[in-house]
Amino acid sequence: MSTAPSIVCLGEPLIEFNRPREGDGRTWLQGFGGDSQNVAIAAARQGASAGYVTSLGQDWMGDAFLDLWKAEDVDSSKVSRHPTAPTGVSFVTHTEAGHKFDYLRKNSAASLMQPEDLPLDYIAGARFLHVSAISQAISDSARATCDAAITAAHAAGVKVSYDTNLRLRLWDLDAARHTINATIARCDIALPSLDDSQQLTSLTSPDDIADFYLTLGAPIVALKMSADGCLIATAKERLRMPPHPVTLVDATGAGDTFDGSFLARLLAGDDLQSAARYANVAAALSTQGYGAVTPIPRRADVLAVLKGVANSV
Repeated sequence: MSTAPSIVCLGEPLIEFNRPREGDGRTWLQGFGGDSQNVAIAAARQGASAGYVTSLGQDWMGDAFLDLWKAEDVDSSKVSRHPTAPTGVSFVTHTEAGHKFDYLRKNSAASLMQPEDLPLDYIAGARFLHVSAISQAISDSARATCDAAITAAHAAGVKVSYDTNLRLRLWDLDAARHTINATIARCDIALPSLDDSQQLTSLTSPDDIADFYLTLGAPIVALKMSADGCLIATAKERLRMPPHPVTLVDATGAGDTFDGSFLARLLAGDDLQSAARYANVAAALSTQGYGAVTPIPRRADVLAVLKGVANSV
């Protein structure tokens, strides 16, 4: 069996162009995005070993991602390069209503991934496999690849974490509900956000949403509620973490930062409450700059804030 990091993420990386609000300058800032690769970087910055499985184009964008992952200590040894398909691109703009995404990702290299391309030994050697609904939505073959990866993880006793990230530009709501609910039933940690879950379940109450996903079969539900903190639910306990107050600049990568930080702390031995408290602070800190990756805090930054909070109590 090949050596694998503790957390293996599967999905589509996106070169990001982020345009700040008026008053902050109107230049497009080139950065990096893609929810699953954000999770890998967030986990690595918290001290966990993380790796990424995807396909990149033979372009400058693919080269830039490989350079990024090397600098961030994210293992990319199982990343392939497609001979003709490009690396995907996202554009993020900001208004008073929040951030908006536009994409150039049709027929991207990652969307052409096939189940037979998966490094099965690599997945089997991890402790967590992380996938998201976006990775499933980008194409039929990518969805089949995610399903095959989850099957391989289960066969090897690897836990599956799953973010329900909902992008209705990629599929309709009925298709999203069907696939997401089926995947929740196969995951060990469900990582939904409140706004997505309200659309997916037609429920409004965080407790009702948590109950819905627990009933589907997820042993742990970590419901991200943005400015209201998070709710952690299992069959035996329910924990509410209040938000950490910050001045919001850009929440593009906040949910992904929570995911990677939460997994990293569980791997480090934290209980659910401690891991959620840590991830809550990390996610809040990630909103203080533009872009999905650049503002993700490192472990020392999060610990300094947690220490300050503890000292103020």
